[in-house]
Amino acid sequence: MLAYSTQLRPPAGALEAESSKGNMMNSIFRKLASLAGIVVVATAMGCASTSKHEGTGEYMDDTVITTKVKSAIFNEPTLKSAEINVETFKGVVQLSGFVGSQADRGIAVTVAQGVAGVKSVKNDMRVK
Repeated sequence: MLAYSTQLRPPAGALEAESSKGNMMNSIFRKLASLAGIVVVATAMGCASTSKHEGTGEYMDDTVITTKVKSAIFNEPTLKSAEINVETFKGVVQLSGFVGSQADRGIAVTVAQGVAGVKSVKNDMRVK
């Protein structure tokens, strides 16, 4: 008589296939992890500033400074704020446009310099 074993055995080659499947999953996981790392580094570099481009935080700071300078100029009764343009890059404010007198140029620069966060002021305004 033949004796049959009651133990279940995987079919021939099943262990090798399972091992190969595990290696393939590890390989895919490693590739996805590497891709995620590259995306994180690229995103971080995209937000970094250079000498000619601002980072995200710097852009927001400059936007706040520009708004504060425009508001301060608008609140100065002797200046016609509609004719004065304000731009900010890395804390440096550039004033351009037209003013009524040389004294108005000086007032506008003084007002801009009085705003928190302003590092310096470039005066490109012209007297009408």
